[in-house]
Amino acid sequence: MQDVAENIRERRCKRVVVMAGAGISTPSGIPDFRTCRSPGSGLYDNLQQYDLPYAEAIFEIGFFHRNPNPFFALAKELYPGNYQPNLTHYFVRLLHQKGQLLRMYTQNIDGLERHQVAGVPPEMLVEAHGTFATATCTSCLRKYDGEELRPEVMSGAVPRCPTCKGVVKPDIVFFGEELPLSFFKYLTDFPLADLLIVMGTSLEVEPFASLAGAVRSSVPRLLINRDLVGPFAWGRRPHDVTQLGDVVTGVKELVDALGWTQELDALMAAGNSEKCLISENFKTYISKFSWI
Repeated sequence: MQDVAENIRERRCKRVVVMAGAGISTPSGIPDFRTCRSPGSGLYDNLQQYDLPYAEAIFEIGFFHRNPNPFFALAKELYPGNYQPNLTHYFVRLLHQKGQLLRMYTQNIDGLERHQVAGVPPEMLVEAHGTFATATCTSCLRKYDGEELRPEVMSGAVPRCPTCKGVVKPDIVFFGEELPLSFFKYLTDFPLADLLIVMGTSLEVEPFASLAGAVRSSVPRLLINRDLVGPFAWGRRPHDVTQLGDVVTGVKELVDALGWTQELDALMAAGNSEKCLISENFKTYISKFSWI
């Protein structure tokens, strides 16, 4: 870890690629899908009323077309705006501000990395499994902003297109759908990378998982994770580094080793203050209306 930190600090690593999964968002309170399908969890209990043939059906496009209700029951709990980014998300933003982030590839659909939330610019972010931030009518293909769906989703309804009455689906990638075109930036990003940081992922879902092996063999790879996964478990390279345990703690140790702790704290404080200001301005705006 100290060697990796020194290489970043001394700017010997200027093209860092970050791969992230659900493990960076669970500290923000977002349950990963394994939690969602565990008996006793609120989400699991909510989904049982739909009599799913198996848990993964909720993310299969064929099942969605037949019965979108289970997915939108889950979406109500996971919808952006219900959760806030944590230290791991802000670390990636700081890496960008230092001019050393080549790209972040995320499996997450929560949008916590985005520029409106943690502050990672859209051109630096590849949402490999899509996003709730935009949506598309499954019938006429009309495009929507994700916030337009919020009232219906939060009320427990299935959002419908006013043009054709088709179901409006958030632009997340279901099993059976193609990955977004932005995913294929890896074809040029990974050969250029001089450091790969992998954090909070099981590296089980393809083709995302294979990206960990796409950097050059001489490039250091840092895994910050609860467990050894993917090539870190079965195909270790000489320059691989692993930091096992809690992901936020592991990222904090890297930040401390970099000497960036004060900068990161200030960035997080500024982000929280900005969100509070936006919230207060919104409250002031809506208080003008008699129906509030």
